[in-house]
Amino acid sequence: MSRVLDRQKTKKSSSIKKVASKRGSSKKLNGQSRLPSLELEAPLLKKMHELMVKSRVLEERLIKIYRVGDAYFWIGGPGEEAFGVPLGLLVNKGQGLDHDWLHLHYRCTPTLVAMGMPMIDSIRLIMNRATDPSTGGRNFSNHYCYPQWNVAPVSSPIEVQYSTAIGTAWAQRRKNSKGQSHQGVTIVTGGDAGTAEGDFASCLIWSSRPKSELPIYITVQNNKWGISTDYDSQHGEKYIADRGKAFGMRTGVYNGNDPIESYLAIQDDLNYIRKNCKPVLTEFRVSRMYGHSSASGANLVGNEACPIKPFEEKLLRHGILKQDQVKQLWIDFEDEARAAAELVKKELPPSAESLWDHVYANNENGDWRKF
Repeated sequence: MSRVLDRQKTKKSSSIKKVASKRGSSKKLNGQSRLPSLELEAPLLKKMHELMVKSRVLEERLIKIYRVGDAYFWIGGPGEEAFGVPLGLLVNKGQGLDHDWLHLHYRCTPTLVAMGMPMIDSIRLIMNRATDPSTGGRNFSNHYCYPQWNVAPVSSPIEVQYSTAIGTAWAQRRKNSKGQSHQGVTIVTGGDAGTAEGDFASCLIWSSRPKSELPIYITVQNNKWGISTDYDSQHGEKYIADRGKAFGMRTGVYNGNDPIESYLAIQDDLNYIRKNCKPVLTEFRVSRMYGHSSASGANLVGNEACPIKPFEEKLLRHGILKQDQVKQLWIDFEDEARAAAELVKKELPPSAESLWDHVYANNENGDWRKF
């Protein structure tokens, strides 16, 4: 798909177009066929593959946990690894306005895994254990929260993160109002169906006001489904990213099932925002491999493209990976996930007394009876 839209506002746009057009074409050297360049260094490619596998194994373990009755509900991101892992690796991770703020939706496991989240954190969340560091065992799977990494709480209402992201982006703009480059930007993710919500329109408006533009990376992971409603029956526009053109935004559309293309696109977009303090709207075409959630069965969808296997095969062809290493990697992560699930089974759920904890920032009292 490798299509770039409305990129004339940056000098780097031409190089990305060249990368997109060259990828997949073989060259000849002394009459011999040569594999095309992979554009990224081998250690980074191996790391990306490792994290993509780790995220997939974790999500499949969460589904198993739900199916055996050890969790009430599953929703997650199998099929979004090729977008989520590059994003997590490129985040300026930390706490405070000098670091990136993340407002993510409930398919963000690949991003959190790439940022360093251990498997057991996600398992504690889905099994509603008091040891869950994100919510204390009081929310659904994939509803993460890491204050130390500026990861805002993932919410269930559709696309509200697009409106809350305006706040952190505005705070970052005010902190760097003297024209210096922005080390911290706001990143917001969401699905294609939710772009019908007013929160998405509000984000486009507030982020692009003349002379008050915000350092915000607005992304849409388009899997072409909204629960059971298909994308093509609802969208008159060719690309969701086209909506940004009306606001003078830099926009782009990429194959979110290609981790190399995603990495290069995200890297270029974030560099542009940090330098110019202006918003970017980018659409990534991704897969939804296990349906919407456990409410729709959480079964493998046969006609959805897997982003991991083609990437894995490419790295094998280039000699970056070896078959026995790949096989062992899947086994090791499966063992880690299984052991974590067995450990979490023995842990306790949250107590009734903790109901009001963390309702407000810094754990300020939330019990109305004690006001």
